[in-house]
Amino acid sequence: MATVQKRKNEDGTTGYRVMIRLKGHPQASATFARLTDAREWASKTENEMKAGRYFGAAKRKTLNDLYDKYKVAASSNLKSWDEVDRRLNWWRARMGNEMLDAITPTRIAECRDELLATPKTYGGGKRSGADVNRTIAALSSAMAHAVKELGWIERNPCERVTKQKEAGGRIRFLSDEELPVLLNAVRASPHPDLLPAVLLALTTGARKGEILGLRWSQIDFKRRAITLSHGETKNNVGRALPLSGEVVKLLQARNKVRKIDDDRLFPPAENCQELELREPWKAALVLAGIDVRQATRSGRVKVGAPPVMTSDFRWHDLRHTAASYLTMAGVSAIEVARILGHKTLAMSLRYSHLAPDRVTELGDALAVRMGVAGGSK
Repeated sequence: MATVQKRKNEDGTTGYRVMIRLKGHPQASATFARLTDAREWASKTENEMKAGRYFGAAKRKTLNDLYDKYKVAASSNLKSWDEVDRRLNWWRARMGNEMLDAITPTRIAECRDELLATPKTYGGGKRSGADVNRTIAALSSAMAHAVKELGWIERNPCERVTKQKEAGGRIRFLSDEELPVLLNAVRASPHPDLLPAVLLALTTGARKGEILGLRWSQIDFKRRAITLSHGETKNNVGRALPLSGEVVKLLQARNKVRKIDDDRLFPPAENCQELELREPWKAALVLAGIDVRQATRSGRVKVGAPPVMTSDFRWHDLRHTAASYLTMAGVSAIEVARILGHKTLAMSLRYSHLAPDRVTELGDALAVRMGVAGGSK
């Protein structure tokens, strides 16, 4: 039996969703802009089902067809779309022309095992469980769209695929000895944007994308604060960042000579700013000598090509450094979560082991409050 539901689309227009449930046949659905088209499709499809001529969208639509639909819906809404798109293209290269009904949990697991056996693109080496799981998650998000929005398939096949074990959250931060060495190397860089960007990362704990996307309208020198509005962060939740230390003077000086027609703190000269900072950042790590090693290279390498140097310390570890130093200074996990914009308190609690003295202080305070302090200070 066919049912037609009137729906309000995100752009304010009206649409009509048709659902057909007929005993002995898989559920069929489709969305139309006009009611007459919806009713016509419902009647035609129901008749084809009864006559045994309807094979469903899963037998008529490929993964590439789903990608085209999903891209329209997700590319403007997901901040991480470039990353999701890259992972989806990995799946498309292997089964883009396959019908959706052929993309079973078994088929996905075969591709998962292939990915596990493929060295990492950068640096070579074995892929982590997290990397493989994120690639499956990208496909799962597209399949969920096929289930909920398009009605092309009945169930998301990724839900029945075994995920890989993931290591505990990686925490790498600069030691008291490493921090001044790296800062000196960054100050020696000829790139004018590297020092203020690194200082902002260290003193605010903000993510790289949040920093490189800053605009002057978000900077309040009087309050010494940076405002990240809703939709400008990874979690789409706004927050305020502290503006303090050496970076304040650097930004004030930069503000005096900035271009009037460009409101960005870090306008790229040619490519995107992240790409332009990549080489200066690597050079600073090499100069500082922080965990620098020769990367494992996969594929063919030209004879005489210079070795590719890499480091165990990444840009995102500046964020870990900020969180670690805040924790060691006695700042609570709740306050760390508020500053860094952690989605869950568990993210901030990863650093709690760095403040053992704080636990003793809290215990002493509790004993005093209860009047059982005894000889403790």
